[in-house]
Amino acid sequence: MINYFIRDINYDTVAFLGIMTAFVLTIVLLWKCTGLLPKDMGRAYAHDGTLSAGKPRGAGFLFILVFVAAAIIFAKMNVEISIYLILVIAAMMTGFLDDCAKAPWGEYKKGLLDLIIAVMLAVTFLNFNPNEIYIAVLDKQVTIPRVVFGILIVVLVWVSINVTNCSDGVDGLSGTLAIITLSTIYVINWIRGMDAKFSYIILIFIVCILGYLWHNATPSRLLMGDAGSRAMGLFIAAAVLKSGSPVLYLPVAAVLILDGGIGLVKVFLLRFFKIHILKEVRTPLHDHVRKVWDWSNTHTVFRFAIIQIVISIAVIYLVLH
Repeated sequence: MINYFIRDINYDTVAFLGIMTAFVLTIVLLWKCTGLLPKDMGRAYAHDGTLSAGKPRGAGFLFILVFVAAAIIFAKMNVEISIYLILVIAAMMTGFLDDCAKAPWGEYKKGLLDLIIAVMLAVTFLNFNPNEIYIAVLDKQVTIPRVVFGILIVVLVWVSINVTNCSDGVDGLSGTLAIITLSTIYVINWIRGMDAKFSYIILIFIVCILGYLWHNATPSRLLMGDAGSRAMGLFIAAAVLKSGSPVLYLPVAAVLILDGGIGLVKVFLLRFFKIHILKEVRTPLHDHVRKVWDWSNTHTVFRFAIIQIVISIAVIYLVLH
């Protein structure tokens, strides 16, 4: 927005100031306003879940507000990006209201709200973008019928919201994985010359997560809650769609998918088809490696991050060649 009011200023300077402002403001706001956040009640079924009891929860409410404000002030906005920001706020608010509730919202209620948001994002994306995707392995552009593409987008967004949410159980884990995923998408966008306006928004989101991690690294002072994890999942889905290669979501978010997704699949198969799978595997996987394999929180974050970085490097190589 600044560039529309101050014509003589160099936009690169504005962009630099925006990144630094978003990072510093996130750190300061989370430092000063943690007393306003609800307190975590602990998670009865999570490994070491009681250790989080009493910590401020719902920090995502604050760093998402900083992200949206920084994007509006420093980025080159358009209608499409504006709608995405509104949907990010919507995802954040559904999570924050759940964080504040005395009794957690039911799975079906949250799932329905996620579905509504996913449909709105699909409609928005198809209104502003072609129904084509680029498949790097084949070096080929593929056109998908709009209705089919819309359904696939809804599935992508819903899955991304929920696997990211399920991965939020170890100090710094989901935020670190989200940063790696978004950084990979940013690099792919740069390689392929995709929408620079949205790519800058990705950088703003990354530094806001980094500002949150300043307080969330083990041992954490606060927790992002559903307010942060659901908004992150939505934004990751939007970012990979804007890359023009949504299929890349599978490798660039592979660890998030495996960590949070296996538990969703287990519950789905058991609840609706009475099928038991992976009985000896605790889910999310971050609970399994800590409880069964005796990894520390630090081991879990570093090793999961290392795995995703290796996969991301391979994906970038694939896109380059």
